Amino acid sequence: MSHNSFGHLFRVTTWGESHGPAIGCVIDGCPPGIALTAAEIQAALDLRKPGTSKFVTQRREPDEVKILSGVFEDDRTGGLRTTGTPISLLIENVDQRSKDYSDIRDTYRPGHADFTYDAKYGFRDYRGGGRSSARETACRVAAGAVARKVLDHLYGGVVIRGCLVQMGKIHIDRARFDWDETARNPFWSPDAVAAEEFELALEKARKAGSSLGAVIEIVASGAPAGLGAPVYGKLDADLAAAMMSINAVKGVEIGAGMAAAALTGEENADEIRLKRKKPHFLSNNAGGILGGISTGQDIVARFAVKPTSSILSPRKTITRDGKEAEISTKGRHDPCVGIRAVPVGVAMMAATLADHALRHRAQCGS
Repeated sequence: MSHNSFGHLFRVTTWGESHGPAIGCVIDGCPPGIALTAAEIQAALDLRKPGTSKFVTQRREPDEVKILSGVFEDDRTGGLRTTGTPISLLIENVDQRSKDYSDIRDTYRPGHADFTYDAKYGFRDYRGGGRSSARETACRVAAGAVARKVLDHLYGGVVIRGCLVQMGKIHIDRARFDWDETARNPFWSPDAVAAEEFELALEKARKAGSSLGAVIEIVASGAPAGLGAPVYGKLDADLAAAMMSINAVKGVEIGAGMAAAALTGEENADEIRLKRKKPHFLSNNAGGILGGISTGQDIVARFAVKPTSSILSPRKTITRDGKEAEISTKGRHDPCVGIRAVPVGVAMMAATLADHALRHRAQCGS
């Protein structure tokens, strides 16, 4: 299986399966001399790990990360710093229940990659989906923590945040938007009222053996103007690919996104004035990117996550040997995978920006 890497100069390769002994990643291209500890990476992983509330999978994985290479003790400070060599990270799997999947080893789960894996490879790891499992995203979150250290090293002050702005048919109210609120509820909702509605809707779906989809918004503040390239290295194209590569994502938009089609030219154009002798945009329909290059405004990406495909409600399907069947998926699953996708989206934004920052420095200098 190829295509397990993303990025160019900041390049991440992930490895491992959902029910294997461990998962991990190798990060290539991280500049030397950056202070980095396992605790900093762990803090990011703790935001994504399962079992944190009744609204996510109850698989009990501590997601404890180990740095195997790429750092060395600084004689002056006594702390660890990156050496510029590949950083290898290991996360052991400790709470697999492969027997939960023995009943479906020869039956394709609707909405999953079971059929397509068999169609491509003629062989698949049926235990939780193997490489197609969202368990792989822990590696992305770990790499994203390193990417944020790179951005701090190059620019300082780049802040990347994520929130859940829609669950099922329920939308947040932008008039009540509060970033601080995302830390006060289990849904990453910036709207306290919507969080209560999310809870009622998800509890209803969970008890019915069903699931809900969600829309996630990721915002990067403080990134400089000039990141990206105007043709095949567009920042927004790479961001869209990064977000689209996350498990269960079925749509991505930048800035106003699909809503831009309903705007007039006058409404959509982000007018520019001078403020303290610097360009000041009066709106941000472009999502902080024009012509594939960052403007210095907030970079805004949004992605839609489909409802969890593993549900208890019986669904029609077929088996590997061509027989029609019916299936209900048992095991421990997220009733809304969008909740734990928030820190994954933050990580992919960080990794994409770190890669483009290093590309920019290589071509244009610091």
